[in-house]
Amino acid sequence: MKLLLDTHALLWWLAGDARRLSRRARAAIAEPHHVAHVSAASAWEIATKQRLGKLDASALEGRLMQVVAEQEFEELPISIEHAERAGLLPGEHRDPFDRMLIAQAQAERLVLVSNEEVFDEFGIQRLW
Repeated sequence: MKLLLDTHALLWWLAGDARRLSRRARAAIAEPHHVAHVSAASAWEIATKQRLGKLDASALEGRLMQVVAEQEFEELPISIEHAERAGLLPGEHRDPFDRMLIAQAQAERLVLVSNEEVFDEFGIQRLW
């Protein structure tokens, strides 16, 4: 299975937060035959929220790429197709990071690991 980790799923995985990360999500991420992707949008979201004081991710500052590699996750860059798809998604959901993750999951046929039920409205496969 090819996974795309929502930003909160990534952070909870890295923190070892078994209370917040569902059992199904933990098992899917840990499965050696699954490939877990981390979007550039998540790096952007983490850095933005840290700059605004909404997230303490100082342990990741300047190290996210290294941490992603250590976890054997795959980087997922943002392509022009992803950006266009995200911009054209219907609906009222305004979070640009969420919209990008949805677009990437659609375009790359990835299972989005997220607790965000609103994502179900966009016809993607979500695991939680």
